[in-house]
Amino acid sequence: MHKFLIADDHPLFRDALKGALSSCFPDVTFLESDSLISTIEVLRKNRKVSIVILDLNMPGCDNFYGLLRVKEVFPMIPIVVLSASDSVETVSQVMAFGADGFIPKTTATPMIKDAILAILKGGKWLPPGMETALLDVDSDAKDIAVKLKELTPKQFQVLKLLKDGLMNKQIADKLNVTEATIKAHIGVIFKKLEVKTRTQIVLAVEKLQLD
Repeated sequence: MHKFLIADDHPLFRDALKGALSSCFPDVTFLESDSLISTIEVLRKNRKVSIVILDLNMPGCDNFYGLLRVKEVFPMIPIVVLSASDSVETVSQVMAFGADGFIPKTTATPMIKDAILAILKGGKWLPPGMETALLDVDSDAKDIAVKLKELTPKQFQVLKLLKDGLMNKQIADKLNVTEATIKAHIGVIFKKLEVKTRTQIVLAVEKLQLD
């Protein structure tokens, strides 16, 4: 029996999607999560999930980090991104960073069913007409994405605050940890991203359009 994980922070949307898909997949067990952390927890407790239907803007996801992180921890589980943003740039990056498909939130249920079936069979799926419109994603952005997915959620929090220009003590106060802990996190971040300065971090993060 298939298990589908709907990862979205809006309960009404999850309920609506679950209701719509239940008629298409009557034998499926639906799981739910509302943040990146809860998504990873659900996947750890349910190893036989058939597909993750992922919202890019859940708490902790920050556009592409959530996709990168879930793909890093669970590389064998197919992921289809369901998003209100369907620009060519967004779809191109989603596919370049490991998604198996992209579904705009305006898509009708029958087409969502087709997308899921295609992905469950090992294929990829994009909205009609989008296949030829995809852009080549900047190679630097791809390289940064590969490194970024190795960061833990806590390290990613620190990274975002570094990008915002906060000093070590300010980050420590904001995250309610010691300054020594923040220094340790920053050391790991610099090593994983292969950078030496905070300016390089800002430039790297901007390439991925992270919030």
